[in-house]
Amino acid sequence: MIDWLMHFALKLLQTCRDILPIAGIIIGFQLLVIRKPLAHPRKTIIGFFYVLLGIVFFLEGLDLALFPLGSLMASQLTTPVFLGVNPGEQNASWQAYYWVYIFAASIGFATALAEPSLLAVALKAEQISGGTIRAWGLRISVAIGVGFGLALGTFRIVTGSELYLYIIGGYLMVMIQTRFAPKLIIGLAYDSGGVTTSMVTVPLVTALGLGLASAVPGRNPLLDGFGLIAFASLFPVIAVLGYAQIAQWLSKGGLSSKP
Repeated sequence: MIDWLMHFALKLLQTCRDILPIAGIIIGFQLLVIRKPLAHPRKTIIGFFYVLLGIVFFLEGLDLALFPLGSLMASQLTTPVFLGVNPGEQNASWQAYYWVYIFAASIGFATALAEPSLLAVALKAEQISGGTIRAWGLRISVAIGVGFGLALGTFRIVTGSELYLYIIGGYLMVMIQTRFAPKLIIGLAYDSGGVTTSMVTVPLVTALGLGLASAVPGRNPLLDGFGLIAFASLFPVIAVLGYAQIAQWLSKGGLSSKP
């Protein structure tokens, strides 16, 4: 119990060191630039304390559960027995890893739906647009983009292909879509790529990439294990722009079919 309390106190001090600059900037601007006192100093202090505790427990949870779980799943899904290949065979075909792609797509879809930041952005978008943009439709399209991106990212790790080819191809597609997508959705689509890589998605995706790169023969965790988060950020943009374009085409088709 004493060891755990010491460990928790150390984590709390490290988190304080990271949070204090943020608090210093906000309070400094409030008092020195705006030159007005804090409206609710007691609530502000309590809020920062809650943030500290939340971050400490979150980081501890990552170390205890999410990182080991992601690595464990990657290692279990890539064993020769599970893949159905000869244990002495060094390079299994990329088709043998289909469960890895399915798992990556599933975990990407689920974590994207669970992202609090995506939920907040989707609800605000629906509120500001007056219901033109549906929060649930936006979340589903982003989740599909994350799932597809992670499946493609794990395929890249398995095959050992170059990361830049996928990223360049993806951004070329985004540029083309941006040219034809409704202006209403462009900014929101670009933001959707950023909000997906937050507190729920990043730990699992990182652990999955590193675990997969460690388990696949011939892969280097440092060179091949990272990069999955780029897929989780890029492909939601493509998915949301595509969702908006399809909705626009269907709307035009419905209007044109009226007598």
